[in-house]
Amino acid sequence: MERVSLINRIKSAGIVGCGGAGFPTHVKVNTKAEIVIGNGAECEPLLRVDQQMMEKYSEKIVKGLEYVMSITGAKKGYIALKGKYKEAIKNLQIAIRNSSFTIEIFILGDYYPAGDEQDIVYEVTGRIVPEGGIPIMVGCVVDNVTTLYMIADAVIYNRNFISRPVTIGGAVKDPKTVWVRIGTSFKELIEYAGGVTEPDYVVIDGGPMMGNIVDENSVVKKTTSGILVLPRDLRFIQKKLRSDRVEVRNGKSTCDQCFECTITCYRNLLGHNLYPHKIMRTLFLEPESYSEESLLTMSFLCSQCGLCDLYSCPMDLSPRKVFRFIRQKLMEKGIKNPHKRSDLKVHPERDFRRVSIKRLIERLGIKKYDRPAPFVEEEYIPEKVRIPLNQHIGAHAVPKVKEGDSVKEGDLIAASPEEKLGANIHASISGRVTEVKDEYIEITGV
Repeated sequence: MERVSLINRIKSAGIVGCGGAGFPTHVKVNTKAEIVIGNGAECEPLLRVDQQMMEKYSEKIVKGLEYVMSITGAKKGYIALKGKYKEAIKNLQIAIRNSSFTIEIFILGDYYPAGDEQDIVYEVTGRIVPEGGIPIMVGCVVDNVTTLYMIADAVIYNRNFISRPVTIGGAVKDPKTVWVRIGTSFKELIEYAGGVTEPDYVVIDGGPMMGNIVDENSVVKKTTSGILVLPRDLRFIQKKLRSDRVEVRNGKSTCDQCFECTITCYRNLLGHNLYPHKIMRTLFLEPESYSEESLLTMSFLCSQCGLCDLYSCPMDLSPRKVFRFIRQKLMEKGIKNPHKRSDLKVHPERDFRRVSIKRLIERLGIKKYDRPAPFVEEEYIPEKVRIPLNQHIGAHAVPKVKEGDSVKEGDLIAASPEEKLGANIHASISGRVTEVKDEYIEITGV
């Protein structure tokens, strides 16, 4: 298939990044690159999706990587994953031997956040993405391995993005990883995993570090890699529940400038001008003092990985939330990121300051929940789905159906607006459209 046809097929299928914020994949791959990296690090504790996808679907993931290499013209491809994923490594090596493309396995250490795009680009290539930049600035495209699977599925079998694998874990009776239709209720899936084992709990969409606490009636989106149930009384959960404004107030009165947040900041370790303790030092400033010359603009360089607040800070503060609050205030004043340096040098102590997953799990207090989540071969298909119209970076998809319409799984129900960044959305089950709202389309099976 020709380059343009491949891009159009990816766009038509509604594929977005499965491992992060959901950037539309047809836009991301429509470029020229030297190297394509399949990101299989899966650095969030308790999640198992990418590891199991690489074990079970290694050939299709390699095929997806080949398609992206063809589109971008890349001469070299890598699949980067942790050395502890033994079975995945073995199966990927077999798949790569059958490929006519130049592809290698790259072994990562078991640390957090190994899966960050900028970190993984440096590990694999030795190139440092500029401040505020993206991997293509150094000739690289990075795609999550589940995204690569979706690309191959769309191209080979003409399938649209209507389901994805999700780990259901934490305080549930029977943790598992299963293929789930987009729009399925979290509550329904938690019951499918045997129900909750804690009396007072929260539900997290994603991993414990970067995932958000959500209502259990939330639904699976294209970006949902995990549904975690965790006790409300865990210290880091209590911190997640506090508002950004409360964290700013706490920081003003409590930060003792210990430097621990900066020691573990991996963007700082890549040479970026990000010193979390210095930003915390400026909290006495009033909002009108926010300016491009202020240290506060360092907040734009924060990736929100959570190491500073959920691992490092001995005073129980949340620099991450403070930076998010400050960044919002700066943007409201029309101030954009002024940090664009590209002459970066990695910190000489980078390798020694990394945070291992084992230590992180202990610090979070979730060791008892670090259990296997076996892959269930049979796909979970609900009787009703509520499909969000904005589950990706960019503009809401525009509905193409109305209440009462009959649809089949895979039918286009909402389209990306013309000339805008977005992604198509398809019916994940067959049935009747029972609601069309500004935020979602509901389909009930018949």
